[in-house]
Amino acid sequence: MTAPDDRYAYPPAYYAPGWQPPRPRWDGVSIAALATGVAGLGPVPIALGAVGLARTRRRGTRGRGLAWAGVALGIVGLLGYVAIGGLVWLLLRPLPADVAAPRFAVATQLTEGNCVARLPDDGNVLVVRVVPCADDHAAQVALVADLTTPPADRRGLDEAAAGLCRGRVAERPLVVWAPDPGRTRVTCLVPAAGR
Repeated sequence: MTAPDDRYAYPPAYYAPGWQPPRPRWDGVSIAALATGVAGLGPVPIALGAVGLARTRRRGTRGRGLAWAGVALGIVGLLGYVAIGGLVWLLLRPLPADVAAPRFAVATQLTEGNCVARLPDDGNVLVVRVVPCADDHAAQVALVADLTTPPADRRGLDEAAAGLCRGRVAERPLVVWAPDPGRTRVTCLVPAAGR
């Protein structure tokens, strides 16, 4: 076999002074990791960031910093979700029947036996001050129950809640916290002696 003739080969490429090869493309997954991290989507940017890191290393594309930023934002978002979930759990879990020290509580946390420092005015009851029953208090929770078939209107809810409390709590007088439309939880309270 004969050697190839160099006369027919392509000449070497000539690059003008200052010319540089084109920069690598941006990795789309890394960009998505950053975008979902900024949006606060928790575990999504962590997964996309890990994929983006592997792709940029394997393909030589740009976006490693974006992928790392997405992972970091995803971790921060996930920790935020865990903290908020823990706080909601602490705020909404039922109280023990008699608390050891005075504290504020969401009205839906009340259980039978809790003592309330002051009865709020008429209207929506959101937060109450719960005290140990040995302390001075305005009323004690006698019953917490759900309406089986709640009426759709406010007047019907009030009447159904009052009927439930009258039928299941022997003490009189009663203070009844009726639910909002669409809810079923009724709280029946007995005022403290002398109130």
